[in-house]
Amino acid sequence: MFRPKVPTNPTPTGLIVPLTAESTATVQHTPLPAPVAQASTRRPTVQLTPGTAIALVGGGTAVVLVVGTVLVSMLLAVAISGVSVAVCAVVLRSLLAHGRTHR
Repeated sequence: MFRPKVPTNPTPTGLIVPLTAESTATVQHTPLPAPVAQASTRRPTVQLTPGTAIALVGGGTAVVLVVGTVLVSMLLAVAISGVSVAVCAVVLRSLLAHGRTHR
């Protein structure tokens, strides 16, 4: 039962020859009993009280504010990086132009 089954090596044609094992055990299936109809159990419904509604609105507002802050900060980081690259390009261009004219 706990011994590993070693797979057979495939033949050069690509066909795999399985191990031959004879099963001596006979399995008999018994039919399952018919399902019994249970009394309809109603699930408890979720009722929102004014306190829980305010808590849900407050939590949703907090999530929106946090996500908005993260997105705005990422946008600002991209904008600042773009401006700094543009300033560097202008400085390099002026240095190269200044070097060509004074030679």
